[in-house]
Amino acid sequence: MEDKIVKTSEISVKVGLNSNNVPIRMNWTAPDGSVSNQETKAFLMSVWDPKDNNTMKIDLWTKEMSIEEMKQFFHQTLLTLADTFERATGEANISEDLRDYCYHFAEKMEILPEQ
Repeated sequence: MEDKIVKTSEISVKVGLNSNNVPIRMNWTAPDGSVSNQETKAFLMSVWDPKDNNTMKIDLWTKEMSIEEMKQFFHQTLLTLADTFERATGEANISEDLRDYCYHFAEKMEILPEQ
């Protein structure tokens, strides 16, 4: 049985730029996720191009995003990638290795919660 599209969904990001084309404000909307014009400081997007067998990327952040916020953002993104990779492939061992690296990353960036 062939799948057919029965619904479409849209996610949008509006980027406000200054005169030097540097992002100063970003807002995103995802109606199916009940998100409407929510402000964000950073946005990473990777899409797979099956024609070129390659990843296309967009990486944006506002000038107000602090280094500490960026460290947290990358740490949490890497953890999410490990979870997503495991769900998509069933590769638990390498996903756990990636999570171990995420712990190492957090330790090196000094963003681990104090105990």
